[in-house]
Amino acid sequence: MSFLHAMHCRTDGIRVTEPVKWRSLEGIAGVYWVAEGRPGATGYYLSPDPRIVVFFNDVSAHIRMCNHEGRPPSHYRPMSRAIYVPAGMPLWTGFTAMHRFSHLDLHVHRDRLLRFLAPSLGGSAARAALCRPAESSDVGAIETLARLLVEELSHPARRHGVYSESLVGSIAAALLDIPAESGAIESGETESRGLAAAQMDRLVARIEAEGGRRLTVAEMAATVGLSESWFTSLFKATTGQTPLQWQLAHRIALAKQLLLRADLTIAGVASQLGFTDQAHFTKAFRQVAAQTPAAWRQTQRAAGGGR
Repeated sequence: MSFLHAMHCRTDGIRVTEPVKWRSLEGIAGVYWVAEGRPGATGYYLSPDPRIVVFFNDVSAHIRMCNHEGRPPSHYRPMSRAIYVPAGMPLWTGFTAMHRFSHLDLHVHRDRLLRFLAPSLGGSAARAALCRPAESSDVGAIETLARLLVEELSHPARRHGVYSESLVGSIAAALLDIPAESGAIESGETESRGLAAAQMDRLVARIEAEGGRRLTVAEMAATVGLSESWFTSLFKATTGQTPLQWQLAHRIALAKQLLLRADLTIAGVASQLGFTDQAHFTKAFRQVAAQTPAAWRQTQRAAGGGR
């Protein structure tokens, strides 16, 4: 059965330079693009289906990306060679210079991806993996698989789609953020160990990538591929804190870095980190640092820590 994907897309300053090649398979749509973007070009993409994009040239110096509307340029990050965008997650892009690029765009129905992953990972770990965005600049194997798929899109040698579909499954398995401990998590073998160091590293990276925005416990649990209740239990055993207590400490640490900047007001710092207002930020800051933001900033400036 062929698959018809739907994606809301808005671009300005990007043009296709070669005929688009595509093929629709069972639960999958594969599209190969060659295009170029001028300096200042922008793009906005939102798909109801999970999406994988593999670039065939390094675009990190020319294209930047962000998953949150209205964020300043400082919150954009270099575009990776391969990205996985979960269903319903928006993507904004911006070009810093003229650049010609080619990429494979894969739209895959969520149920089709689950059929790829669940037999090996288990249902809950597979569903958690589909909720986590993933990026990679180390694309050796992924690029090889993607080029084989582009060749099949361009000149189908195997009319039956099983070959192309298996390539898509391999690309997804190589790119998605799948914890090495997935099998142990499903069987409960982590109960006595708590969270692994790699899982804690993913949490820290997620908070930093969000620019200090408050994550729910459910979002934190999904980041490491656990159910919310199981994550909360393991997290407390690992750190001695609840997830929200630990996260607040990290947000306040980010706040301290911003408070050292002379060009930001306290209200501006509160807004940038997603606090409701300055009063909310002040209360949270005092809870962690035992000082108000204003008092902490004044102390740092007196000690020569401001800039």
